[in-house]
Amino acid sequence: MALGTAVLITSGLLTLAAPPDAQAAANCPGRKVRTLPFATGSVLVHRRGGYVCAVTVPKKPGVKQRMSVGLRARGGRPVVDEGRYAHRAGPVTVHAGQRCVWVTGRVGGRTVVSGWILC
Repeated sequence: MALGTAVLITSGLLTLAAPPDAQAAANCPGRKVRTLPFATGSVLVHRRGGYVCAVTVPKKPGVKQRMSVGLRARGGRPVVDEGRYAHRAGPVTVHAGQRCVWVTGRVGGRTVVSGWILC
């Protein structure tokens, strides 16, 4: 019992100590194909098959602040997650196939816009 508890505590501490990129990678399947950095955070973009996934992570996680992530395949509707978060906004996923995607992210008052990428 004590060994099981020690393993759970250790795994929990490792999860808390993981950098934001690693935490976001666990939430988006596939491989990371783009990082869009900006003053207050980054948007991490992953691709798997015809699907694209994005997550916004703040530079200083742990404090709730206004965050958002948006993802849109060309010709499709945007998928957006926005709210007050402490660790990340998203993940959001769209089926892009071979189409370009438009990615946006915000942390606090700062934003990033990709333009059409992954074409």
